[in-house]
Amino acid sequence: MKKKLTSLVLGGTLLIASALPASAATAEVATPKSVTPKFIGETWKAPAGLSNDEKVWGFLDHKKEALSLSGSLKDNLKIVTKQTDAASGTNHYRLKQYVKGIPVYGAEQTVHLDKNGNVTSYLGSLLADSEQEVANGVTAKISASDAIKTAIADTEKAVGKLGQQQKPAQAELTIYPLEGKNVLTYATEVNVLEPSPIRTRYFIDAVDGSIVKKYDLLDHAVGTGTGVLGDTKQFVTTQSGSTFQLKDTTRGNGIETYSANNGSSLPGVLKTNTNNTNWTDGAAVDAHAYAEKVYDFYKTKFGRNSLDGNGKLIKSTVHYGKNYNNAFWNGVQIVYGDGDGVTFLPFSGDPDIIGHELTHAVTEYTAGLEYYGESGALNESISDIFGNTIQGTNWLLGDDIYTPGTPGDAIRSLSNPEQFNQPSHYSNRYTGTSDNGGVHKNSGINNKAFYLIAQGGTHYNVSVTGIGRDKAINIYYHALTYYLSPYSNFSNIRAAAVQSAVDLYGAGSAEAVSVGKAYDAVGVN
Repeated sequence: MKKKLTSLVLGGTLLIASALPASAATAEVATPKSVTPKFIGETWKAPAGLSNDEKVWGFLDHKKEALSLSGSLKDNLKIVTKQTDAASGTNHYRLKQYVKGIPVYGAEQTVHLDKNGNVTSYLGSLLADSEQEVANGVTAKISASDAIKTAIADTEKAVGKLGQQQKPAQAELTIYPLEGKNVLTYATEVNVLEPSPIRTRYFIDAVDGSIVKKYDLLDHAVGTGTGVLGDTKQFVTTQSGSTFQLKDTTRGNGIETYSANNGSSLPGVLKTNTNNTNWTDGAAVDAHAYAEKVYDFYKTKFGRNSLDGNGKLIKSTVHYGKNYNNAFWNGVQIVYGDGDGVTFLPFSGDPDIIGHELTHAVTEYTAGLEYYGESGALNESISDIFGNTIQGTNWLLGDDIYTPGTPGDAIRSLSNPEQFNQPSHYSNRYTGTSDNGGVHKNSGINNKAFYLIAQGGTHYNVSVTGIGRDKAINIYYHALTYYLSPYSNFSNIRAAAVQSAVDLYGAGSAEAVSVGKAYDAVGVN
């Protein structure tokens, strides 16, 4: 039976912030000022006879002065994706900035055209002409492999010998804006499970090989599930001879569920059973069934084919480690610990958590929100919002598996973030450097905004009329996939959400008004 909510008890921090010791990551977490995103919300009627591509370039040329750019824009910007929203007929363009042929990290722009071909808005970050000087030049003096070795050596210095990388190590030459200057760097990742789960992004100076910046990317979460709690559910399996596998080939490129058997090798062993009507491993049942539920939510609601939009295989592993109190998306798959039975039950038991973790993957394939500071808080909030909406029974996250001996306890609350030590107003945000600059704490601000948009209410003397979860989640998916970019902050998500409401429901609509009021209520301008 599902736990009944009889009281609300103050809980601790929702997630473990990092797999690395505090000394193993740099403290600076602010978005570089030179790439802070700018929003331009106005209708620009393009000259007749132009293609959509030409209209985008024409608009940008028209806005050169506002963007502080000059010269040939096509030498500075490149179109990387084009998407059409079938429902509204809106065309969405995403561009990247290059300086002397080298991409600027996080400098992405989105331009949007309505069904009539008029440009309606721009949201993006870039380096102005006066900000494009690269402090250490534009010629690399170390190789990509040298940068990868430096990152591995630095991690091993902190935690000891590393196991096999979960993704083949790569290093991309990029210009990284940092503390008022631009540095030619290699961007790379360390992504391992041994001696403990680690996913750290490094920026290595491409001239002298020093570490410019590093931060943790490992996304952790907690959840509950029906199988773990003793209820019955149905899911798709695959028969192989006389054996059945937790392998669903009917959704995208598949959903597969494995067991690490309390070890740390991934993905582990594919779960099998000789009796397809009597699967007794609750953690595996929930991981598999809820992954199907998340896939179906994105496919049915938004037409999205799996995490990357292209049918990506969803791979889950349960029984990771011994009494492991966490779950995480490592960039390849989702991994669940069994919990210790006191603080947590098995993490795959809560659809909130599975939705939360798999949404980290959706974010990685869309806006790519950087996992620190305000963009990191938005990354966490987006996962909370979608994870909670997929279950849709209350406004709590992780309530089914957290502190099973305490009725009504949870990890976070979207309706009342303060209940679990989160701010619900921008003026009360955490401004320190721990937890990647408060990614798990400050997510409460945007969570509260979503709650007010969906449910309505009065907060800090601002009254908001609710529009319902369904419309609210439409707005946030639209914002995530079409407007947000790696360095988006709270102000940017307000602009993105308002513009998304305009795209979907019209300028001056009740929906757009409610979105603006909700962000007023949480102090985000």
